[in-house]
Amino acid sequence: MKPTRLRSDGPRIGAGAVSNPYTLRPMSDAPLLETRLHGVHVAAGARMVPFGGWSMPVQYASILEEAERVRSRTGLFDLGHMGRIDVTGPDAVPFLDGLVTSFVAKIPEGAIRYGLVCDEKGGPLDDLLLYKTNANHVFVVANASNKASVLAWLEEHTGSSDVRITDRSDELAMLALQGPNSQAALQPLVEDLDLSEVGYYKFRFATVAGIPDVRVSRTGYTGEDGFEIYFPDEESERVWDAVLEAGAPEGIAPIGLGARDTLRLEAGMPLYGHEIDREHNPIEAGLDFGVSFKEEKGDWIGRDALAAIKENPSRRLIGITTDGKRVPRQGYALFHGDDEVGAICSGAVSPTLGTNIGTAYLPVELAQAGRTVHMDIRGKRQECVVCDIPFYSRKAK
Repeated sequence: MKPTRLRSDGPRIGAGAVSNPYTLRPMSDAPLLETRLHGVHVAAGARMVPFGGWSMPVQYASILEEAERVRSRTGLFDLGHMGRIDVTGPDAVPFLDGLVTSFVAKIPEGAIRYGLVCDEKGGPLDDLLLYKTNANHVFVVANASNKASVLAWLEEHTGSSDVRITDRSDELAMLALQGPNSQAALQPLVEDLDLSEVGYYKFRFATVAGIPDVRVSRTGYTGEDGFEIYFPDEESERVWDAVLEAGAPEGIAPIGLGARDTLRLEAGMPLYGHEIDREHNPIEAGLDFGVSFKEEKGDWIGRDALAAIKENPSRRLIGITTDGKRVPRQGYALFHGDDEVGAICSGAVSPTLGTNIGTAYLPVELAQAGRTVHMDIRGKRQECVVCDIPFYSRKAK
């Protein structure tokens, strides 16, 4: 297995403007990690930026054009920066049920569920995808910047559980295809599985690009149909090239983090560090579909705090739209009259809707579609209209 490479000469935040930028966290002086596809991205002309401790492509061409390509055809994403963790052993399921918000025991084999791991106050350490292979094996996908904290939290709470936690992030590559043509683009490389048989939030194992036992899932972070494939990291460049070649008739192209952020925002998908963090809980974020309070699940860390919030929420995550040249950006204050009532979590120009969109938390009495608030940008106010999330759904096409 080739070890993950490091780089110390990558660009830092502020090194030039990026159109419709993917908002990045402040970086330390630690060297940036690279996925095995780093050289491929650079050779393709990608603009590389630091994200979650990694050097990642923010765009290859226009961010708006890349977003439109995913909505109309298909795009290919390198997700090698994400955390991939195996939780195995006889106690794998009850162990996770004591730590995550979703009901792991009720996940059917071959299915995937969204969940969060929270602290005692109900503040998320991260949001996760949980792939249930069987009663003794759950595959967990975590956010890049939170992988270390998730691993540490899991290890800290193993106690006497008969469970093993294995970080497979350096061992497995992760690619995603997103867009209406994704199935047609990937199918030529899949030898022993009809992708139409893989339902939404389901996964199977198949031979892909000649590699056996590749995990193939159907989820997505853009609001479009799509697939993820997990395979040995040393095969990354060959598989990347093979997917682009097989998908060429379907209009496939590599897509960067900038378009990914715009797409997920349109689809109402949360981004850790924006819509959710230790101070913004899943109930008020509208993620209660991933939180189970069923008695048979038993107790889990954060349950009591989140149950209390569910009974009496003080705020709600909403969407806003606004006309004009000023685009909502994280941190811009929102006012109702003279009162500051919230702040933008995420914002962008929506190529699909042709307007500016953003997310924010507002007090429950203001968090109603059709209400108006005002965004403050360096002392200038711009009217915003409150709306429900998501902004976009492919089912409404």
